[in-house]
Order: sequence, then C-alpha cells, then structure tokens
Amino acid sequence: MPLPKRVVLVGPMGAGKSTIGRMLAKELGYRFLDSDRIIEDRCGANIPWIFDVEGEDGFRQRETAMLEELSEEGNTVLATGGGAVMRDENHPLLKKDATVIYLKTSIDQQVERTRKDRNRPLLQNDDPEAVLRKLFSVRDPLYTGLADIVMYTDRKSPRLVVRQLVNRLNPRTPRHKRQIRKEGRNHV
Repeated sequence: MPLPKRVVLVGPMGAGKSTIGRMLAKELGYRFLDSDRIIEDRCGANIPWIFDVEGEDGFRQRETAMLEELSEEGNTVLATGGGAVMRDENHPLLKKDATVIYLKTSIDQQVERTRKDRNRPLLQNDDPEAVLRKLFSVRDPLYTGLADIVMYTDRKSPRLVVRQLVNRLNPRTPRHKRQIRKEGRNHV
C-alpha cells in the first residue's frame, strides 16, 4: 500500500501538530505546511492581530480559503489550526486525498504546553484551562470523526510519535504489522 498523497494533522492546541508535522514530513520525504503560519505570512500579521481586527469568523474564512488551496498540494504533511474542524465546509478539504491523523492529548498536557504562548488568542483570559476543556468537549468528536488514525501524544517524545506514525502510514514495515495485531484497533 503506497503512502497517502497528503497527511493532515488535526487536534487541539498543544498536541504537537507543528513539531510532529515537521519531523514526520522529513521522515516521509514530504513537504511540511502549517496552515496558521501560511495565513500569517500572507497577511503580514499574526493570528491574535487577525482575531482582533477581523474576529474569529474573519480568521475562519481565511482558514477555509487556505485549506481549499492546500488541499490541492501533494506529498505534504499539513498541520492545521485547532479550530479548522469547526466549519463543516472544511471537512472535505481536510479529507481530500489525505490520511487524517488526530493528535490527541490531555487537557493537562495542553495547559502545560500552551501556558506561556501568547500567540493563542482563545487562551488570553483568566482561565485558559476552562477554555481548553470547553474546546475539547466540542472539538474532540469532530477530530475523532474525521480521523483515519488517532495518535495519543501524552508523555511521548515527538520522535516516538513520528516513529509510530511512520509505521502506521507505511504498512510494509514488519513492526507495523506486529503493532496492528497486538493492538487490534486503530488507536495508538
């Protein structure tokens, strides 16, 4: 079975989509794309500024346009923003010619990984953990529904996650076959 044309990473803030995406792309010999970074580069402004000026809806419109454009790219690993799954029109764009991987992590890990990051407009309030819990309750079913593979990232190094993903994406490797038989399911 050949590698997918595209690999799309979905999941919450702090799941490791950008870090793991870069490493996975290198392992697969694919190009790495980060939809949020591309939006920032094209706008000449960071995401908090876009949220301030255009609101979340304005940002989401830009995001959908970006996903439509990037859905045509082959041999890529795409890291998406955590909210990309919130618009129904994005779902076919995420799935197009792609294996969708949900990088799933606990709320505790998200809090730890995002607590000093000022580039996350939805967390700029007095109780970011409550925001993360609310977002998880709404988005987790969407991530799960879109995912071909669910990969848990808690207490795993990015290198380990990438190795496990490569084994899942390239079923020719004997380790992958042993792993699938052992697990008997699509979650790692």
